[in-house]
Amino acid sequence: MNFIDELYQLYRDKLTGDDDDIDVLTLAVLEQLDRTDVLQLISELEDHELYNLMGLYLANSLKKRFANDLIEPGISKLIH
Repeated sequence: MNFIDELYQLYRDKLTGDDDDIDVLTLAVLEQLDRTDVLQLISELEDHELYNLMGLYLANSLKKRFANDLIEPGISKLIH
């Protein structure tokens, strides 16, 4: 059973599964993990899970970067 399945089994009867519940659970879990724990979990991912994780990270990071450019136009252009 993988980590997500274990979390789901633990909390499926305690949470509704709405965005707020998921956010709270996610933050609570992350607060308990150190870098070594996170890297261990990542090493246990199947290839498609790893690519999905990387895809989410890239998409969210780029969205934030472009949003910052809208807030502070021209700053990133000065760096290059």
